[in-house]
Amino acid sequence: MYIIAGLGNPGKKYVNSRHNVGFDTLDAVAAKYNIDIKKVKFNGIYGEGTIEGEKVVLVKPQTFMNLSGECIRDFKNWYKVENEQIIIIYDDISLPLGKMRIRPKGSAGGHNGIKSIIYQTASEVFPRIKIGVGAPDNPDYDLADYVLGHFSKKEIEVLVPVAVKAAEAVGDIIKNGTEKAMSKYN
Repeated sequence: MYIIAGLGNPGKKYVNSRHNVGFDTLDAVAAKYNIDIKKVKFNGIYGEGTIEGEKVVLVKPQTFMNLSGECIRDFKNWYKVENEQIIIIYDDISLPLGKMRIRPKGSAGGHNGIKSIIYQTASEVFPRIKIGVGAPDNPDYDLADYVLGHFSKKEIEVLVPVAVKAAEAVGDIIKNGTEKAMSKYN
């Protein structure tokens, strides 16, 4: 069994923001595998289904980014899964717009949602799919304002095929493992 979580912030204010790439990508996963994300539990919206013959739970934490780990921890404990069975999808400003990178573990790299998950699960070991949102052109630009900022229409056009590719990568991670998915998608 796997928990697949897309990170973001709840509310209309954050729709199409850089920080909500995880939510948007999870929607692509849900569409590909025909899973409705409509149920509510543990401060999250979730749906249950099957990917590559494995039971999965798709989760969008509704705790706001900085507390995402609380929701993930509660789902982890409820479904009794190991950290290696939790796939996190999120935005990464250190990657160029539209670049995708899969990792089996790692530090938070300054991402507060990942920092919260590491703290709440007491581990840096969980597969992750990072979606590049680029960095601000001006190095003095406030990063919080940048990640909470909205994508342009052109940027969304770049990201749509990446979300589709990430949905395929989720299936590959489940079927073949993180290392094989890394060699195929990174």
